[in-house]
Amino acid sequence: MGGGEGIEDAAAARLGARLRELRKARGLTLVQLAETTELSHPFLSQVERGLANLSLQSLRRIAVALETSPVELVAAAEAGEGAAPRRTEVVRAGSRRPTPEGFARGTAVSLARGARPFTPILVESDALEPGEVFAHAEDEFVYVLSGAAVVETDGKEHRLVAGDSIYYAGGVLHRWWSDEEYRLLVVKQQAR
Repeated sequence: MGGGEGIEDAAAARLGARLRELRKARGLTLVQLAETTELSHPFLSQVERGLANLSLQSLRRIAVALETSPVELVAAAEAGEGAAPRRTEVVRAGSRRPTPEGFARGTAVSLARGARPFTPILVESDALEPGEVFAHAEDEFVYVLSGAAVVETDGKEHRLVAGDSIYYAGGVLHRWWSDEEYRLLVVKQQAR
């Protein structure tokens, strides 16, 4: 058990550091974040210090309040062991860990680890209904690898098929779904 706890503690510390970084980048105090998320100020302080774990529901609330996605936050928690990312990184298919169930509709896997200027994420889903609408400060690029998906931006629907892509600036309300299984490559700019 001891080895697993160390890994979980390190992931909690990375997640907490990323939450603190995003909160400060958004100009929010812990008290303001607590009010927005309806979570307690002391609890959020513990989370930022890596001393408390989040439920899926709490992580979702924080992601929305910090204008990011739960997938990006999980990617931050699973970032590489070292502080500085390698100049070249190869991630083998078998080493990718999907996000835990409930973070995304379908599966989402971060394709690079560590602090990078952008986060590439592979999303596979068969979500038939539109999900939660997200808006975050960072720009995002979506490329349809297979299938077809409806990508809604600021209330306008765009039906995209394999080979199509869409780019939207930070602050644009967005979500995606389909009536068939699809695979997307999502490239999210990191917080400035």
